[in-house]
Amino acid sequence: MKRRKANHRKSMLIITGVVLVMILVIGSHSHTLRERRDMLIQQEEDLLFKIEQEERRALEIEEMEEFVGSDEYIRQIAEETLGLIDPDGIIFMPVE
Repeated sequence: MKRRKANHRKSMLIITGVVLVMILVIGSHSHTLRERRDMLIQQEEDLLFKIEQEERRALEIEEMEEFVGSDEYIRQIAEETLGLIDPDGIIFMPVE
């Protein structure tokens, strides 16, 4: 009977030890997983911000492409770069 109790105690201690080790391993692993999750959430936020910036930039490029193909752009470049004026334009000259 005493031997049986001793064996039972040893079995319980072994089972308790195994359970404690499992709890420690799972706790440690869950901490690592939480850190990884937080890092991935931050990466996702950064990528979403970059996507938003690139979408705005793409829209600006599209608007610029439309403007570059317009008569207004050609007129603007002719005036600024070549000093040309619109034939129907009015020229104001400074009086000295």
